[in-house]
Amino acid sequence: MTRKRSAGLLLYRDAGPAVEVLLAHMGGPFWATRDEGAWTVPKGEYDEDETPEAAARREFQEELGVAPPGGEPVPLGSVTQTGGKVVIAWALRGELDPAGITPGTFAMEWPKGSGRMREFPEIDRVGWFGLDEARRKLVTKQRVFLDRLEERLRSAQDAEDAEGAGPGGE
Repeated sequence: MTRKRSAGLLLYRDAGPAVEVLLAHMGGPFWATRDEGAWTVPKGEYDEDETPEAAARREFQEELGVAPPGGEPVPLGSVTQTGGKVVIAWALRGELDPAGITPGTFAMEWPKGSGRMREFPEIDRVGWFGLDEARRKLVTKQRVFLDRLEERLRSAQDAEDAEGAGPGGE
């Protein structure tokens, strides 16, 4: 059996001295009343004939209804979620107004066992969060993406600082 695989983009921006990330709250009746641990990196499944990065960009657009910003994504690696799905993510610096999203939808039988199919948004809202709050909001297994983003940003800043110090350094 082939494991399900998803790819996603973790959008981030500078918010003063801090960094904020854009998270999506999972839609549908199961997640409706949950907050902590009910948010995700905008992501979706892909097949063998698509590269994970291309899938991440496509899924961002499908889930949010807007194209991802341009720029070079930074790889954040992969995680295996509790159900066995492998999620691979990239960080991408950019801006997005949460009010401008138009999420995709999915159909499911609801209430379960009723025989009635209903449409639900794949995500019901998005928001910008500082890294500490984002750690509480994200599903547990995806929290490592925040650690990896923070490390990459710190490494980039350290390299910038070293370059700016010049030959004499400080």
